[in-house]
Amino acid sequence: MKGRPVGLPAGRDVTERSREGTVMALRDRLRRLVQKPGSTDLAPFRAVVADAATREERVRALSDAELTAAAGALDGNDPAELCALGREAARRALGERPYDVQLLGTLALLSGHVAEMATGEGKTLAGALAAAGYALRGHRVHVMSVNDYLARRDAEWMGPLYERLGVTVAWIGQSSTPAERRAAYTADVTYAPVSEVGFDLLRDRLATGPGDPLQPAPDVALVDEADSVLVDEAMVPLVLAGASDLDAASPRYADLVRRLRPGLHYATDEEARNVQLTPVGARQVERVLGVDLYAPENLDTLTAVNVALHAEVLLHRDVDYIVRDGRVKLISESRGRVALLQRWPDGLQAAVEAKERLEASPSGEILDSVTVQELIGRYPVRCGMTGTAMAVSGQLREFYDLGIAVIPPHRPRIRVDEPDRLYATTEDRDTALVEEIVEVHATGRPLLVGTRDIAESERLARRLTRAGLSPVVLNAKNDAEEAEIIAGAGALGALTVSTQMAGRGTDIRLGGASEADRDEVAALGGLLVIGTGRYHSSRLDDQLRGRGGRQGDPGGSVFFTSLRDDLVTHYAPDRHYKGPADADGRVHDKGAHWILGYAQRVAEGVSLEIHRNTWRYNHLIGLQRKDLLAERDEILKGDLAARTVSEGAPAKYTELAGTAGEQAVAEAARQLLLFHLDRRWSEHLAFLADLREGIHLRSLGRGLDPLVEFHREAVPAGKRLSAEARTRALKAFESLTATPEGIDLTGASLNRPSATWTYIAHDNPFGTLDDRAFRGLVTLFQGKHRRP
Repeated sequence: MKGRPVGLPAGRDVTERSREGTVMALRDRLRRLVQKPGSTDLAPFRAVVADAATREERVRALSDAELTAAAGALDGNDPAELCALGREAARRALGERPYDVQLLGTLALLSGHVAEMATGEGKTLAGALAAAGYALRGHRVHVMSVNDYLARRDAEWMGPLYERLGVTVAWIGQSSTPAERRAAYTADVTYAPVSEVGFDLLRDRLATGPGDPLQPAPDVALVDEADSVLVDEAMVPLVLAGASDLDAASPRYADLVRRLRPGLHYATDEEARNVQLTPVGARQVERVLGVDLYAPENLDTLTAVNVALHAEVLLHRDVDYIVRDGRVKLISESRGRVALLQRWPDGLQAAVEAKERLEASPSGEILDSVTVQELIGRYPVRCGMTGTAMAVSGQLREFYDLGIAVIPPHRPRIRVDEPDRLYATTEDRDTALVEEIVEVHATGRPLLVGTRDIAESERLARRLTRAGLSPVVLNAKNDAEEAEIIAGAGALGALTVSTQMAGRGTDIRLGGASEADRDEVAALGGLLVIGTGRYHSSRLDDQLRGRGGRQGDPGGSVFFTSLRDDLVTHYAPDRHYKGPADADGRVHDKGAHWILGYAQRVAEGVSLEIHRNTWRYNHLIGLQRKDLLAERDEILKGDLAARTVSEGAPAKYTELAGTAGEQAVAEAARQLLLFHLDRRWSEHLAFLADLREGIHLRSLGRGLDPLVEFHREAVPAGKRLSAEARTRALKAFESLTATPEGIDLTGASLNRPSATWTYIAHDNPFGTLDDRAFRGLVTLFQGKHRRP
């Protein structure tokens, strides 16, 4: 809005006003230079926070009842009043007065951004104030976390704050009953794991009565650990399955491939993402099974052997999964935790269970699925918070239209992040790593050593034990002890070896939980975080670093890496360093360090392209699902079913209505159409899965674009879906009989699954065929990132 600057007297000299305007412009330009490129300008938010500060004394004089009433009367166009009321409510309810930077985070969320806030800066409180702000504007808010523990913890922790502001709050977990879920969704703010929100959506999509759905219409989604949920797990399918007669994997295939020898009977590609039988291996399998493996009639046998081989060779215990309580538990690569409810597609899941000689878990047909990206995309308003967002700002903008607001810390960060210590070989790296840990531990300085998987954490712990140390190990095998381990990780003399799970969502306090030795630990330099190698994403590196130096605490971080790490050998296989190393095998050459960063950039680029490619396939499926759900909603809540049967089978409609009444006929028609529409959708999903997996074999040989070929068959199949469902429903309708008591549906074969369950599909850990083709993009990205 143009006009004289606020606060300037009207009669002030024009030259003076011009000079002040020039100074302000220069200051604004300097601020834009200082802030991170691509991030949101915080100046408007700072002005609001400053305005809120002028109201603090007045708001503090309000009684509790007056405070609640003032919140209820809030004008949505007065964010400063919200900040002032929210700050005072937090002070009274939680004993915490939000810092200015927390209010900046709140305003960023209320503006529909992702707030990047460092570890320990109070994201939970900032998120709660934003959720309350949305609720007071009349919105219903779903605060999505990554697990049950955080959903319940944050809802209960922030409960008194919400109550003071007159906002209702509830939470949902894996064990919540349908009645508890229904009640929770009526609250102004509902905390829940993103998976549970998705599962409830899938169950609602199979509702057979107008009052059955649990969820309200999507409104506001506030996502915690937004980068993990919106990027790392964006294309993860949440699945609703129904019982079927699918056979479990035969243990004989697991026994067979266990006896095959690498190099002789099978070979893997450079990235260990694919494995195939050699001619010698194929003949060996044929001798054992007594079949012609490649004969058309033995396709199922060939598939079973290949799946068993994938399970045996490419999936590793204590890296990709653990065995706990007689079950295979998958490990989340980005979090290092057990991936609750997650499983591989049925054939592969059963093959791993057979490999581990475990009882097979239930298998079934997929009734419906939804990706995390599609789930979040349903919400008209989206926002989120995390400690590491800028590294994926492009993806957040591209796939969710979300900007990033980088919130400065309350106290300046003084953590010392050392350059990588790079070694020529993994052996040199590991030796130096142990020596460094022993030396630092002797001073009493607490150490957190981050490893890339469970197996590595346990190998390192054994080496440290042989060196006379007593490390505490935190990984997915003992995640129940996480809170206790993390509480002591900052204590004097603490030595913790952990996977990527280390304390996400919690703080490591100097001096331990009681902070008894805080001053002594601080004098030693605070918590030292050591990484045993770079992750495939720089964000995961930053998340590990962020375990130390919280809220201005002293701390340090350093990564021990090698030129033989998987990151380099997989993503920069053509980059060979032949320069010198010192007596300990350490490499100081800048070119060698460039290779490491280059490999990580290639890995991130390939990951992005796979995300885009997967989205291109799923986008079409999402559009088809949207059309189907619109029709299903008309059937469920309107008279579409009755109109369909009255127009498609008028004589039968008249006959049944004359006997049982039009209302009974309408309900019978509703159940028939819903059943056959759901049935056709399940069949369509199976068809699309097979089509996508096989499309490359058919298109590559002819030089065609696999995505175009996929659309060529998927689009017309989707258009036929609704008509085929109606045809089936009308055929079943013609066979119905009626009495004055109602219509008999028993003969219509409306056999919905006797049992359903939900899980998160680890949608082929080796990549589908189209994903594996995208691995060829490594070469492309190598070209883009070549050193000038």
